[in-house]
Amino acid sequence: MAEKNFVDYVKICCRTGAGGSGSAHFFRDNRTAKGGPDGGDGGRGGHIIVKGNRNLWTLLHLKYRKHIIATNGMNGAGSHKTGANGKDVILEVPLGTVAKDVETGENILEITEHGETKVLVEGGRGGLGNSHFKSATNQTPRYAQPGEPGKEEWKILELKLLADVGLVGFPNAGKSTLLSVVSAAKPKIGNYAFTTLTPNLGIVGYRDSRSFVMADIPGIIENAHAGKGLGIRFLRHIERNAALLFLISAEAEDINKEYQILLKELEMYNPELIHKPRILGISKSDLLDDELESLIEKELDIDIPYLFFSAITQEGINNLKDQLWAILND
Repeated sequence: MAEKNFVDYVKICCRTGAGGSGSAHFFRDNRTAKGGPDGGDGGRGGHIIVKGNRNLWTLLHLKYRKHIIATNGMNGAGSHKTGANGKDVILEVPLGTVAKDVETGENILEITEHGETKVLVEGGRGGLGNSHFKSATNQTPRYAQPGEPGKEEWKILELKLLADVGLVGFPNAGKSTLLSVVSAAKPKIGNYAFTTLTPNLGIVGYRDSRSFVMADIPGIIENAHAGKGLGIRFLRHIERNAALLFLISAEAEDINKEYQILLKELEMYNPELIHKPRILGISKSDLLDDELESLIEKELDIDIPYLFFSAITQEGINNLKDQLWAILND
């Protein structure tokens, strides 16, 4: 059920409110039969606004809310009375949400802080009342400005998880097991490919009550950047990670080859990802004896720090945390 409840992509139709019309009113009272213009401005139409909420971690609440409609602004009135603004619609979203234009694919905004608000689509401006058009040559303007119409635009909201460390590896490399050991997260674990179908976050406790956030995403396979497997759908979650932990099982036939495939998939998806700090963790080292571990070390041909660890026996886990903390605070 939790997997079905994780939604990191929604497409919504945003319809903002139209601005109210300005008033073409003239001042009148018992003593004044022909007063000057005193028409007020129309109120602006309601905006559609997104707001960060750290208590949300999915876009599920927007999945079935396809049409977001704000109200219109009210018309202006005499005595320079401005019409009321239309009511804004505020969409609360998880931190790390990016809004895109459907037609161009361009990033419009991103929300990264709790309580941060940004206008997704603006409402129409209210029209000016006739008092704005009074001049020396036109003392009694009998016209006012109409309000701007509202906008109707389709937008995409995408969630990119905010985490300090992202786990990168093939299916069944031990990512979920590691996360379950170093944090209180309880991801689904099984001895078969694609056990993890949705990203999982865990808070990793470190020394002196310090901590950092680790994200486990579904395993990457070769040609994931082209749409194979589940990786392409979740690769965007790695974009916000400060550091990457590549995980390759000690059971792998060729660790160097698997590392190069993972690196290539990240580069093909987004070239900037390969510039992130990264280390290699060789998991399931409890299956190795000292001789075999030394043999693997001699054959390694990689350009990043590496270490052996076992999530089952927890051997090397503290060393792994130390190296990750050092990278995050470098």
